[in-house]
Amino acid sequence: MTRTAPRDTYFDDDAMIRRVHREQIVALCGGRSLLLMAAHPVAFEGFFMSTGSLDEPYERLRRAGLVLDTIAWGSRHRADAMLERVRAMHREATGTIPAAAGAFPAGTPYRADDPELLLWILASLVDSALLVYERCVASLTDEERERYWQDYRVIGTCFGIPEAAMPRTVEDFDAYMATMLASEELFVTEKARELGREIVLNPPVRLLARPLVELGNTVTVGWLPARVRRMYGLRWDPARAVALRGGAEYAKRVLVPLLPDRLRLVPSARTALAA
Repeated sequence: MTRTAPRDTYFDDDAMIRRVHREQIVALCGGRSLLLMAAHPVAFEGFFMSTGSLDEPYERLRRAGLVLDTIAWGSRHRADAMLERVRAMHREATGTIPAAAGAFPAGTPYRADDPELLLWILASLVDSALLVYERCVASLTDEERERYWQDYRVIGTCFGIPEAAMPRTVEDFDAYMATMLASEELFVTEKARELGREIVLNPPVRLLARPLVELGNTVTVGWLPARVRRMYGLRWDPARAVALRGGAEYAKRVLVPLLPDRLRLVPSARTALAA
């Protein structure tokens, strides 16, 4: 599928990536994305431990979000400058995992610019964002999901993933996710479990923000794949599943459609609409 965009930006206003990520509520995918990323022990070492991000996972997610926001809405010049810094950091992050983790023996090498590891990071974001958008904002057609994945293939190349290393279609992407979620490549180490329990689910926030944190926690735990949730030792029960399903339906049918743009949309989207 060939997509065109203005010469000074990567995407135009019709791009699915702009439609999905303009919604503030899609940010609820953040915790789930982090836990999926960290469930791959080699990716965990390469993208968390080696970069010192274990103690600041949400800051890491914020920085990644800023880069993605710039690619989606900003100028190519600014996006490319940010991407060069990210790629340089990835080139420096190399090493070996210190202990055996699932299918990976101690001493397994990692590089943060490894296309396979980068693909898992990208896929964790895509899968989580699509899930939150479709459950809380609007259902997507097969064609719209395809367009969204093709947009993310562009982003993948921006981060240095060769086109041939990424699933070609959204059906291929779904198959890749299903294979990964069932594979022995995923293994939650004790350090990753600590990330899930002590940092992702209990971030240091002001008391007034705790209700939002609890909402985010419910989404993170409830919408994790069951196998990954068990790996983290996180509990879930039918009552909370019903409550989460009802809350998502309320957001989709009532809350999101009635919110004014200043509350519903991210700042970049509001700026684009005002231009």
